[in-house]
Order: sequence, then C-alpha cells, then structure tokens
Amino acid sequence: MIFRFLLALIGLATALAPGARAAETPRRIASANLCADQLLLELADPGQILSLSPFARDPELSWFAERAQKYPANRGSGEDIVRLDADLVLTGPYDNRYTRALLSARGLRFVALNPWTSFAQGFAEVRALADVLGHRDRGEALVARIEAALAKIDASHAKQATSLVLHRRGFVYHTGLSGEISQRAGLRDMAPEMGISGSGFVSLEALAKARPEYLLVSSADFTAMDQGQAFMVHPALRAFWPAERRLVLPDKLTICGGPSTPALIEQIIAEVDAKVK
Repeated sequence: MIFRFLLALIGLATALAPGARAAETPRRIASANLCADQLLLELADPGQILSLSPFARDPELSWFAERAQKYPANRGSGEDIVRLDADLVLTGPYDNRYTRALLSARGLRFVALNPWTSFAQGFAEVRALADVLGHRDRGEALVARIEAALAKIDASHAKQATSLVLHRRGFVYHTGLSGEISQRAGLRDMAPEMGISGSGFVSLEALAKARPEYLLVSSADFTAMDQGQAFMVHPALRAFWPAERRLVLPDKLTICGGPSTPALIEQIIAEVDAKVK
C-alpha cells in the first residue's frame, strides 16, 4: 500500500515539471473516476473541466451530483476519453487497465488517484493534484476544512465501545477514513483482533464470535438488492446488530475522500452521540 501511494505521488510530481507550472497547467481535463470527479470539481476552474465520469451525476454516489449536471459525462471507456482531446485525464488505480494502456499508447497525460487510506495520505494527494491543476490555494483550503472538522471530535465524549466497518459480502475495510474517524471518536476497531490488518472478508460465524458492539454500515445495506447486500440483512446479523447497533453512513460520504469528508466526520460524530452508550 505504501509503495502504491509513493508511486502515485511520483506520478503526480512527474506530471508537473519544476519551473514549468504555468506553461503546463492543463486546460482540458477529463475524469474517468468518481472520486477524481469530486476533487476535480473542488479544485479546478469550471472552464478547465471537459468531462466527468458516468457516475458523477448519481445522487446516491456523488457528493457533487448537482454540480456535475452542468458538465458532459463520458462513458469511462478509453475510446470515449481519447476522442475528447483532453490534455489531462484523471483515473483511479482500479479502473479499466485497458483505458490506462490506451491513454499511455496515445501519449496522453493522465494521473491515477488512489483511494484515501488515511488523512495523511489523502492530504498529500490533494496538495499534489491541486499543484498539477494550478490551484495550490484550493488544495490547502480543502485540507484546512477537513482538519477543522476533525478538530470538532471531542475526546472527552469517547464511549470506548468496540466497532467494525462492515460492507457488503462481509468485506471489512480497516485502513480507511470511516475507521480512523470512528477511532478518534472513541470507538475501538476490532478488525486487527479478527486478523484483518488492512482489508478482508469475514464470515457470519467470525462476526458472531468477535461480537463488536457496533457496526459502521452503508445506508444502502438495509435492503437486499443483490447477493452482496443479502449478507447485511441476514437474520443472524440483524439479531446481533439491530438498527440501534448500526452506525449508518451514506455511500456518497464514504466512497471518496475529499470534499465530502467534513460531512462524513459530522455524520459519524452524530451517529456515535445518538447510538453509542
């Protein structure tokens, strides 16, 4: 994880050669990734934004869904993006590898943004991208807003309860913002005790044995739309962790680190204060 993070920062630094910032500031920027959409909308001038990902307008997933309405959406494919004639493309590390390969083959400048695994990593990425876009001050302003939101977490109200960040299919993400914020608010993440140092899957049996007092879950996990979500509404899970034992977080706050993070911090604090005894 650290190696991938360093590679991402090297890529961002390479995209901006020393002493050439003004000449190389991109003017036609396309995003093929939901999280890149959010940062682009926050850090760039409107006139710099050429196109956003297919998910940018989805109000369930995108923090800036309304703001994104004014910009064209691409289909996320390499062929579609190449036709846009962008001078910078923002992607994610887990997006279609063919898209990145096609961009490289065409000699198009692109940056792959990593998911936030910590505030330190996320702040470094924001600052590096803001530099590339030619708006260093906006990067600093976003970091300052997030730091101000973090400062609102009052350690004196810590509950010292145990918790687990749980997603569809029993996926546990220990290294992430929700876990870090909840720990600052006084919850003890049980993932390491369950043998999960970064991320991994857990069974219902393992959950019942560990018995964390609270689960941090997505607001979409109260209905079984597919087999993945069916895990979250299993009778055993509901018996051990009814609604009052679940700290509910909207997807549009948890999927991407960035402009939505202050609202995520406020939501977690509110859930902890309302439900954790």
